[in-house]
Amino acid sequence: MASAVYKLKLGVALAAVAVPSLFCALVASPLIEQAYAAPKRQVAARSAPIINRIVFEKNKKVNSDQLTAVIESKAGYAYNQATVNSDIDRMKEAYSRVGRSTVEISYRTVALPNNRVDLVFTVAEGVKIGIDEIRFVGNENYSDWRLKRQMATTESGWLSWLRTTDTFDPDRLANDEERLRQFYVNHGYPDFRVVSVVPSLNDEKTAYIITITVDEGRYYKFGPSSVQSTIADVNSADLDHNIESWQNWSYRGEDVDKTVEQMTVQLAGSGHPFAVVRPRAERDEANGTVGVSYVVEEGAKVYIERINIRGNTRTRDYVIRREFDIGEGDPYNKAMIDRAARRLRNLGYFQSVKITNEPGSQPDRVIVDVDVVDQSTGEFSVGGGYSTSDGILGSVTLSERNFLGRGQYVKVSAEYGQRTQGYEFSFTEPYFLGQRIAAGFDLFSKTTDADSYSYYKDQNTGGTIRLSFPVTDEFAVGVNYTLYQEKVTIPDAQFTDGNFANGEASEAIKELNGKSRIVSMVGYSLTYNTLDDLKQPSEGIYAKFKQDVAGLGGDAHFVRETVDSRYYYPLTDDFTLMARAQGGYMTALGGDKLAIVDQFSPGPDLVRGFAPGGIGPRDLAGGGKGNGLGGTTYFGGTVEVQFPIFGLPREVGLRGALFADAGTVYNYGGDKHFFNSDGSAATFQLHDSSKIRSSVGASLLWASPLGPLRFDYAFVLTKDKYDDKQAFHFGTIVNY
Repeated sequence: MASAVYKLKLGVALAAVAVPSLFCALVASPLIEQAYAAPKRQVAARSAPIINRIVFEKNKKVNSDQLTAVIESKAGYAYNQATVNSDIDRMKEAYSRVGRSTVEISYRTVALPNNRVDLVFTVAEGVKIGIDEIRFVGNENYSDWRLKRQMATTESGWLSWLRTTDTFDPDRLANDEERLRQFYVNHGYPDFRVVSVVPSLNDEKTAYIITITVDEGRYYKFGPSSVQSTIADVNSADLDHNIESWQNWSYRGEDVDKTVEQMTVQLAGSGHPFAVVRPRAERDEANGTVGVSYVVEEGAKVYIERINIRGNTRTRDYVIRREFDIGEGDPYNKAMIDRAARRLRNLGYFQSVKITNEPGSQPDRVIVDVDVVDQSTGEFSVGGGYSTSDGILGSVTLSERNFLGRGQYVKVSAEYGQRTQGYEFSFTEPYFLGQRIAAGFDLFSKTTDADSYSYYKDQNTGGTIRLSFPVTDEFAVGVNYTLYQEKVTIPDAQFTDGNFANGEASEAIKELNGKSRIVSMVGYSLTYNTLDDLKQPSEGIYAKFKQDVAGLGGDAHFVRETVDSRYYYPLTDDFTLMARAQGGYMTALGGDKLAIVDQFSPGPDLVRGFAPGGIGPRDLAGGGKGNGLGGTTYFGGTVEVQFPIFGLPREVGLRGALFADAGTVYNYGGDKHFFNSDGSAATFQLHDSSKIRSSVGASLLWASPLGPLRFDYAFVLTKDKYDDKQAFHFGTIVNY
């Protein structure tokens, strides 16, 4: 009995121990399993291979650097399958932007020692899917052709192999919507909107058809405009001169924007940095006009806490920041921000510029985010051709507009031609000493063989130092100093075609033969520029006055003034009227006579239809039409209408023009009396006439890869007896 009782107590005791232990084991086992599993997972995570390098195969249309920029997988980081799958989608999107939406991309990994792998993407680029047609629906006032010219997106054609703008790109089309809106708003349709943009594949599935539906809205003209100030010490009348609109002229949104900017800048400069100008449109439906009231109010006192610069992989931060007239800690002013955005776009350093705001650390603080995308700013060209003034020529040019990301301009060029050889090096710092002052220098050496027209060879070697001070965004003052050595020689062999024979160079040229002289010249310039586009202007004014004084040492002593002004007016969106007036005058200093190489001899640059040196004073002693001498005075004018070549894609860069020129060169300022070695008078027969020369003709203007070129064919209307005509002229278009 005692034994049984003992056994029962022992069993109860064992049960008391076993049950809790079993319960604990059942509860704790998952926890223990998790505790052991966590290190196992960490080991597994640590065991993911490291990417040694990323390789792209068979990619031609999108290079490896571009693909590397869009993927998230990086060398030196752990391989991740989900990231690789996402990278393939990103690369396909990059290919779709260049028209390769059928691209196929596969990948593989190549195992390496030490738990490392190479990640290899293989690309099957497929065929290019272009845009077969762009259709418009709802456009009653402007043709499809007119609207297509406003867009960056183009239709496929015979130049498709040269461009990527004829592919479906949603971002580009979104920008095109804004381009179309600006076009209509600036042509009297403030209510214009794009209803829809629908892309679809054609029946063969080989190209897209883009259908754009628009609502043009009603046409409006400007009604009366006024300024209303709610700020006590701001007089509305003081701001009236900033109004850009004219009553009964077609409504233009950009006129309103420019008025707001100009008023805001004036207010900020007069002690009202928080002032806001709000344009209020008042439509008169009966008369079809829009009156604009510019209401000046005191805005919220908000300060710039920080300016973030993002996306500039090459351009340095300070190059971007210096385009802002306001900085961190200054009052926030939207007009100033908009001006900075426009300046940044005009630099040409970036594919895109976007400025946005976000709240700061306090209610009266704002953070300005500047997002940019760098683009290539270097240019290299090797070319050859034929110029009517320089003969057969070849050239090599290397230029960089954003040198080392510092915003500096550097250009090196060399040319070797039948009648012209030389080189040039230029450097410009746009912000000298941290100020908005452009400082630079030019080094040059050029030899011009002018024996085709005036029987001498002119060699110049020297340099120029220059500074330019912007007074406003449109007006600038420049100063310069030039020093060069010049040598004139008469070639041993000259033309013997009945008019020009050996030994018939003018005595004015013989006087300089073989001599070297130093020209030391200081000058200044006044420039006014409101052109909308420096390369292909369609609206605005460009005017430049220059005065140079030679005589700070050296062998030349003269004062020279020139003026050149051009006015561009858009007759339509495709036809541009250009009116030009130019002139010059010079005189010798200290009783000296002017050398032949110092005087004006513009030729076809003044009146097309005449050869270089073909108009103006001449020495007839050599027979025939004699030698061109140049003159101290010239003036002339041009009227030209420029237009696109219909039927050609705009990417070709060809435009046409019809022109009429008139002008003259006269008043020879050199010595008229020469003597032979025996003291007898040398033959010199001066013909000097101020008769107006004139011509009409047609031109081709080409924005070529080698720079802007033009081909002119002129028919002379009026001329002087001894002028030398040249119907065809080929040369470069003036750079502003």
